[in-house]
Amino acid sequence: MTQNLTGTVALVTGASSGIGEATAFALAQEGAAVALVARRRDRLEALARRIGDANGTALVIEADVTDQEQARQAVDTTVAELGRLDTLVNNAGVMLLGPIVGAPVDEWQRMVHLNVLGLLYCTHAALPHLLSAAENQPREVADVVNVSSVAGRVARLGSGVYNATKFGVGAFSESLRQEVATRHVRVTIIEPGATATELAFHNRPEVLEDMAKNFAGIALMTADDIANSVRYAVTQPRHVAVNEILIRPTEQER
Repeated sequence: MTQNLTGTVALVTGASSGIGEATAFALAQEGAAVALVARRRDRLEALARRIGDANGTALVIEADVTDQEQARQAVDTTVAELGRLDTLVNNAGVMLLGPIVGAPVDEWQRMVHLNVLGLLYCTHAALPHLLSAAENQPREVADVVNVSSVAGRVARLGSGVYNATKFGVGAFSESLRQEVATRHVRVTIIEPGATATELAFHNRPEVLEDMAKNFAGIALMTADDIANSVRYAVTQPRHVAVNEILIRPTEQER
């Protein structure tokens, strides 16, 4: 494999499972040193060993990015230990579905805190380092990748607040893209449809039942499928910015 990211450093949030784990491994395969950020240290350490066994470099950082100070420290630790920051993948998120009427408000708070504020805190802390990396070798370009969802494009019954957080990610990403485009920091939104990860299993039993009915008989995507889309975006030449990737299972209609 051509290692397009050799000499660069990536930080991936939500790296303890699913899309984050697969993305971190994919970026390491491309030659990046990868900071693994999440709350579950044991999972991060297992991934770091797997990356090390494949001759990659990984740094474990246990952090809750909904806490602004922890998000900042995760970025600062990455730069202090690995020397720079070229790629930020804001993957950490939660999807808690169900009707708006009578909903548990704490579920809304969890989604806003992680899907929106966590992403904002990490981006804010990372931007000075990304702008600096974009001015220097080896690539003279840097990347922010925000993992959103098809729910950031299409609002549906039963996912109103999740839709609101992901629509917000889209709006923020486009504004940021315009702000930093001439400074060679690329901003990409990845919008997966139905993917087989742990994400769905945080929902209440009745919501899980509805989800199972909605996607019965559909071959779901894997975390590796989404990681490959991230890999594609961040390994493009300096003059090419892939701003948005909407990716669904072939049989998913909406």
